Formats: sequence, C-alpha cells, structure tokens
Amino acid sequence: MRLLTLWSLLSLSALSWLPHLASASVLAIDYGNDFIKASLMKPGLPFDVLLNKDSKRKISSVVAWKKGDRLFGQDAFNLASRFPSDTFGSLKLLEAAPFDSPIVSYYTQISTAEVRESARKTVNLVQSDGTEWSVEELIAMELAYIKHLAELAANEKVTDVVVTVPPYFSQFERDALVDAIEISGLKTLALVNDGTAVAVNYAMTRTFLTPEYHIIYDAGASGIRATVASFTTAPDTKAGGQGTHIAVAGVGYDRTVGGIELDRRVRDILVDTFNTKSGRNVREDKRGMAKLWKEAQRIKAILSANTEVFASVESLAWDIDFRTKITRAQFEDASQDLKPLFAKPIEDALKNAGLTLNNITSVILTGGSSRTPMIQAAVKAAVGEDKIALNVNADESAVLGAALHGASLSRQFKTKNIKVSDIGVHDIEVSYYAAPTASNSRPRTITTVIFPSGSRVGTKKVLTFKRKEDFSLYIDYKHPVAPGFPTRLLEVDLGNVTQAIANLTEQGVVDPVVKATLTLSESGFVSVSNAIAYGEIKDDSITGKLKGFFGGSSSSDETKTESADNVPPRDSETASADGSSSSSSDSDTASSASESSSATPQKEEKKKYVGPVEIPLTIKSYFPTITPMSVEEKQKARSRLRAIDAEETAKNRREEARNSFESYLYRLRDLLDENNTETPFKKCSKPTEREAIAEKLDESFAWLHDRGDYAETSQFLDKRIALETLEKPIIHRYQEIEAFPQALNNSQMWNWSTRLFLTEARQNLTAEAAADLPSKWTKEELDALEKTLREHESWLNEWVEKQKSVKSWEDPVIETAEMKARAKVLENHLQRLWKRKVPKAVKKPKTSATSSTEAAKETGGAEDWGEEPVGGEDGQQQVPFGEDPYEHDEL
Repeated sequence: MRLLTLWSLLSLSALSWLPHLASASVLAIDYGNDFIKASLMKPGLPFDVLLNKDSKRKISSVVAWKKGDRLFGQDAFNLASRFPSDTFGSLKLLEAAPFDSPIVSYYTQISTAEVRESARKTVNLVQSDGTEWSVEELIAMELAYIKHLAELAANEKVTDVVVTVPPYFSQFERDALVDAIEISGLKTLALVNDGTAVAVNYAMTRTFLTPEYHIIYDAGASGIRATVASFTTAPDTKAGGQGTHIAVAGVGYDRTVGGIELDRRVRDILVDTFNTKSGRNVREDKRGMAKLWKEAQRIKAILSANTEVFASVESLAWDIDFRTKITRAQFEDASQDLKPLFAKPIEDALKNAGLTLNNITSVILTGGSSRTPMIQAAVKAAVGEDKIALNVNADESAVLGAALHGASLSRQFKTKNIKVSDIGVHDIEVSYYAAPTASNSRPRTITTVIFPSGSRVGTKKVLTFKRKEDFSLYIDYKHPVAPGFPTRLLEVDLGNVTQAIANLTEQGVVDPVVKATLTLSESGFVSVSNAIAYGEIKDDSITGKLKGFFGGSSSSDETKTESADNVPPRDSETASADGSSSSSSDSDTASSASESSSATPQKEEKKKYVGPVEIPLTIKSYFPTITPMSVEEKQKARSRLRAIDAEETAKNRREEARNSFESYLYRLRDLLDENNTETPFKKCSKPTEREAIAEKLDESFAWLHDRGDYAETSQFLDKRIALETLEKPIIHRYQEIEAFPQALNNSQMWNWSTRLFLTEARQNLTAEAAADLPSKWTKEELDALEKTLREHESWLNEWVEKQKSVKSWEDPVIETAEMKARAKVLENHLQRLWKRKVPKAVKKPKTSATSSTEAAKETGGAEDWGEEPVGGEDGQQQVPFGEDPYEHDEL
C-alpha cells in the first residue's frame, strides 16, 4: 500500500461546464447519539469539518429549552442539570421505536425526559409545559441548526445532504430519519452506512497496489459495528486513469453495547455510592440524576487515560454535596459482563464475509468509545495487537468520508475515483397467497427470501406470477431487527391485473404472467418499483413455429426470480417513478403496435406484431406496522418549526434593539457628563441642546426601567430615533469641522491644477498656430474653462471667509458636500480637455508636376512593348481601370 498526498487525489473544483444550479454545496452529517459532526463540500472552501459558533468541531446531539429560549449543542447539554424535563438528548435511540419496545424503557433509565405514546404508536417527548414533540421533529431541529451553520459558512442556501446511519438500521429507522431531514428543510441525497463512510475516508489518500481486506471497527455511543471491506485500485476504462473500488463483504454488530451503556454503568456506581452515604434515593430527583449523568460522561473520558478520578458534584440533591473516588478497576468490574461482547461483531463480520483473520490486513478503530482501554484490550485480544490501526480520525473519519461520497453523487465536483459497493444486513422476504385451486380451498402462503443478508444495495429482482386477478405482496424482515420491532415492512396491492391479462389474451398472448420488480435502493429502502402484465405474441407461421420448437421457452414457475439491473435509484420514491415510466413507455409501444395492426385488418396477416407486450399495473403500498409520517404530518411539523424560527428571529431582533438602545443611552449619558468639558460633543453643542437631550434621556431611562421588559422592537427603535434627532445637528457640526480642511484643500488643488493647465495650453495653442499645426483645443474652449475657474475661485473665497467667523456650536454656512460638488464640476471640465487626443495633421494636395514625377518614379517610365504608348498629358501610358499594364497573352 502506498500513501499519496491529499491534494494529488482530491480535487473539489466544480465542473465549469455545468449550468449554475440552485445549490452548489453538499452537506454531510454524521448524526451520532452523543455528538453531531458535519462537513460542507463547496468550491472555494477548505475540505474540513464544519465548526459551530464556538469553533467546536463536534456538536452535542441535544436540544433544550430555557424559559422559552431554544438552545443546541453544548449550551443545551449544560442545561440538563437545571431543566431536566426540557432537555432532550440520545434521540437516535428512539427513531421509529415502538412505544412498548425495550429500547424505550432503556431510554427512560438514561434520560430524565418524559415520554408519551404517539398516534403512530411511536414515541413523543413532552416538555415541562406539556408541549409534545415527535422524535422526528426534535431531530429535525438539530439538523436545521446544522443547516444554518452550513449556510453561514457557504454564504448560500444549502439543501443537499448525506447522512450516516449504522448498517443495522432498519427501514423503519431510515424512514424516520428521512422524515426528519425533510422537515428540517434539507433534501436527502443519500444515506450511507457509517462503516462504509469510514472506508471511503481511509481510501481518500491511499492507493492499493494489491487487493486488501480491512475491518472498520466502529465503537459508537449507541452500538458497536464491524465492517469488513475490500480495497482495490485498478484502471478504470470508463472514467480513465486509476480507480479505487470499495466492496463491503460482511457486517457484524451489537445494538446493546456502546458508549451509552458504559456511561450508565459509571452513573450507577455514583448513584449507589451517594445513596449509601446519604441514606436517600437520588433516583427520585431528576436534577440530581441529570447531574450524575453529566459527571459519569466526564469520569469515563478521564478513566480512558488515568487509573482513578475524583467525582465531585456540588449540591447534587437536597443541598448535599457529593464527592467520591472511582478507579478504572471499579469501572471494569461493573462492566465485566460486556467484555465478551466487544469483539463479537468482528467475529460475526468475518463469518458473514466468509473470511478469516489471516485475510485481514488491519483493524481500523474509529468511534469515540474505541478510546476506552477495556474495549481496546478486547479487540487486541481477538485480532492481535499487530493488526490494530489508528490511522484515521476516530471522531471525524465518518463525516469526511460521507462528504466525499456525497460530492461524487452530486455530479457537481471532480473527486478521486472511488466506487462503493455496500450490502444489506437483514434478510428480507416476500410472501403472497397462492392462486386458489378451488373455490372452497384454503389459501396457501408462499414465502421467498428476496434479498438475503449480504445482498448488494442498488439491485432489483423480478418475481413472475401466473395470476389472473388482483393480489397482494407482503414484505417482511425474516427476523426482528431489534427487540420489540415488528417484522412486517410493507403491504403492496397490485391492481388492474384482471383487465390487463384479458387485454393481453385478446391480443393473442398465450400464458400471460405478472412481473413485479422489487428494488433495494442504495440507501437501503425496499419497495415494489414496477409491476406489469407481460406476455409474448408468437408467430403462427411455419417459420415461427420452428423457432419456437427449437429455441422457445416459457416461464412455468409461479415464483420464478429473475436477475435485474444493478443501477437503481437512491431511494424508493425515485425507484417507483423510474420503474413506472420505463414500463409505461414499453407498454405504449406494444399497445400502439397492436392498435395499428387492428386498424388495418387487410394487412394484419402480413404485418402482425410479434414480440413482447407489457401493460403497467397499479401499485399501492401500505405500512401496516410502524407508519412513516404522512405528507400532512410533515407539513404540519414543518410549519411548527418555521413558527418557532420566526418567533426566535423576532425575539432576537427585539433583544438586539433593546441592547442597542440601552448602550446608546449610556453613551449619551457619558457625553453629557459635566466632568467631560473638552469633548467634541460639548464644543459642538449649545446649552439648550444639551438640556433637551438630558431631559429626553431621563425620560428614556425611566421608560426602559418601567416598560422595557414588555416593549416591542418598534418601540425601542422609535425611542432611539427621537434621541438621535436631537443629537444629529451636533454630530453634523462635528463632522463638518472634521471634513472642512480636506474639502478646502481639494477645492484649492483643482483651482491650482486648472490654472497651470490654462497657462501651458495657451502657450501651446500660440506655438501650434504659428507652425500651422493642429491643436487639441480651441481658444473658445480654453476661455470657457477659465470662466468656470474664476466662478469657482470667487465662490470659494467668499464663503470660506464667511465660514471663518462661524463658532464651533453654530451650524456651518458652507457645507463640505457643496464644496465637493462645485470642485467636481471644475474637475470634470478640466478632465474633458486634458484627455482629448491630438488631431491628425491634414495632408496638403499635391501639384500636377509633382504627381507626374512621382508616378514616373513608381512605374519606372514607359517601357518599349513593341508599339508606341498611348500618351497622356505627361506622355505616361494610360491604363484602363481594372487592368494590369503588365498583363499579356502567353505565347
């Protein structure tokens, strides 16, 4: 393996030939349970992690309210101990989670937030004032905050986003995340598995001379996953040059082990210690539990580098201060049952990939919890210390890889040629009722695993059915994806079957069938993207029968599965649209051919259509278990968020207006201070003006004290304008005094320049007239310029003398703006003459004698051509117009 420089491989210049699109930026978000990392891809910006307002590279995944003020990131996290019921974190655990699932019970153990069942049987979270928010809405708020930071950095609207997800995320959870993205005002470009994103980041600055297998071991807050990926660098015949191909071979994971569970173990140690010392149960105090959770996270981080640490929480509960020592040994003893689980995902990933450790080049550690010594020791014991690699940024590799992957999908950037081939990790099966053999027979269920675990994403498979009536398909996970989650994904009704089959039969199709296309998109969504009634019109001639006898075939199996294209759309909606349009165009062609043949029965036998015929069927999908948000629900949620944004914007503007008005009052008070006698404000103001301002100032201070908390933004602005109106004349005088010397100097400079120009111009005009040469100016033009100069000098001298007698607290008699305007008139007049070019000299007409002599010199005189020349006045040979005197016929 050979390392290359980043800039030699990565070029983020936008394609110059592409038209200007609505958004030239791509936002990548690594949405973690504890932290959010983001990266913005935009031409002209460095390829790096997006910083928040505090210049932090990662943002806490928390949203909180403080007396009506909504906060994000670390500000929100710090409020948990003061407002535990209004602080919401670890939302990733609750995405699409059924209310009665174990994960919701687990969430109530680690969080102080109140949960409530929603109308969709999922989870809503409740503020202290009773306001309910769905998980999707809260996540959308966090994503909208990241979007705001990205737009500030890009200085433009940002819409396209790539978001990382764990590979074990089910379609329910992916749907919930996409709904949150849509509510936030973003558009999902793709969902990418976080292990795959790290693999892309790893390949950014490397080339692989020989194929290599690496394990991406991601120990995050919500779980541990291991991804086996192969890396190959080979010539790319289509794109040209070298290309790197990343293929995911196997995935292993454990949703129950992660940083959150380790935090909970530390917090339980603190809880037990406090309860023993105080004799009271701190679990009954929400604020106390929130403080201990924050302290537990701090202790876990310190124990990663130290063997012991002191925990200290002031006024933990009931005004009791808490302090104790925790050792790494205590922490590891409390987590003893988790140690065998840390390396299990690696074993599962190798098993699913059909590989052994001997095939693995290195194990790349990533994720915040990978720094925990206990986890590192377990991984080293499982794979050997020589295979451990720490050559990627554990916190930022996923988001940087996702950003590069998103840039390659947007088609607006030139990036390193990296192709990714990912897999699904769950068995997905389809079932349906077989066609009844008798009217009273019991329906028989047929089940087929359509996308087994390890299937490549971005694939389509076609199922063929011999059905003559409408029927339904049921898409399920073969096994529950998580405890408490259902297995049923979709119910899909295929309609218009009876009419379509009858239509095909009338056209001469024998044994028509129904074909349904199932798509596993690049983002991991399963859908029925297309359904058609299909058949072939065969040739009844002797030639056609012979072809059918030797080469014909027909599908006889009702559940026959066909291979399909490997280039699906990125999500289920696009898949449905593409599939429908494709089948419609094909069926239209077939139908038009059929209609054409029926319209001309005399020629039907000669030109009868032979070949495949397709008729599109109707597809209706239902979500019988965990239902994604409907369009109306998302619109309502979006409106709620916009209302909050508008309210916060108005509130911020009001606070800005109040703070600005208050600071302005204090500034005026300092200017009016009797101790400040020599200030420009005092010198340029009259006593009566200062008294009026002081009176208005006292009135404004009293109003601010009495009604400032309830005043509107416009009232603050009106109050300030009233004071500024009184102050404006004083400011104007001071500004005029400051600007007068410069304006006077500018006017006098143009007077001097014009006078110097006139002197030289008149001298040149006299000399050129004597030499009979053309001149740039006429006497009249110079006289007009001199008139303008005299008028300006006269006006300037008069008013400058008047201005000298004006006191500093009096209004000026001459404005600097007028001085500049009059000087500009003189300047323009001067510049018009100065920039004029010297005219060309007029050539004098030549005399006849001179012309004859010159003509004779040019022609060399009349040559003897064997005959006397036709003479003109000077004896020169005359040549007719358009003829050459030297042309003659060739001999």
